[in-house]
Amino acid sequence: MLTHPQFDPILFSLGPIAVRWYGLMYVVAFVTFLMLTKLRVKRGFGGDMTVNDVDDLLLYGVLGVILGGRLGYILFYKAGFYFSHPMEIFKVWEGGMSFHGGFLGVLLAVAFFCWRRKKRWIEVMDLIAPSVPVGLAAGRMGNFINGELPGRPTDVPWGMWFPQVDREPLARHPSQLYQFALEGLLLFVLLWWFASKKRPAGAVSAAFLIGYGVFRFIAEFGRQPDDFLGLLAMGLSMGQWLSLPMIVIGAAMMAWAYRK
Repeated sequence: MLTHPQFDPILFSLGPIAVRWYGLMYVVAFVTFLMLTKLRVKRGFGGDMTVNDVDDLLLYGVLGVILGGRLGYILFYKAGFYFSHPMEIFKVWEGGMSFHGGFLGVLLAVAFFCWRRKKRWIEVMDLIAPSVPVGLAAGRMGNFINGELPGRPTDVPWGMWFPQVDREPLARHPSQLYQFALEGLLLFVLLWWFASKKRPAGAVSAAFLIGYGVFRFIAEFGRQPDDFLGLLAMGLSMGQWLSLPMIVIGAAMMAWAYRK
């Protein structure tokens, strides 16, 4: 059995200001998104999007990720608690972000950006989709560094004890690393390859929906369900139930794109 390295969640401090690893992962996510998306624009993707448009789009995306991720966690996972303790909603430093909520937030933020700039929404979504998985990988690495969101108990040789979660040694799946590899690195490689050629409008976005939905669904089998939710209908977790619509919508969208 392996033991979690027990990283200090604070990378360094400057007086009263503490720079945390998790915050650094968000910076990595946004910077890589900017670099990769600008590269795609220079290669002729994204319709009439320009490099300067990408800079502006990032601001909309950051707001969508943060607001959507927080609201998604509140509504999808702990609605009863937060409605009873509304002031806890603002304590984002204590954790509580949902990918699916952040995803919906980004969809709305990009739609608002496109409405203001008179851009075609589906073209912009196809442009940015391949740049997203690297940011997801950074976020999962932040989870691993913090020792949060560990996996289910296991007897596999690479099972890991997370002292932050279990006082007594207990091997768990390092599910953060599973998600890092599947939803981050592998999804990035597949999407970047798929989007390297011109595809029908909506096809790249559909590939992202299908890919993320499938990989998240698989990774959830190793991830420990939230204590306050447990497993839901059919023995599936909340993450799996939220991923199923992504797969279905992505498949329908892919069929529509190629049919069109």
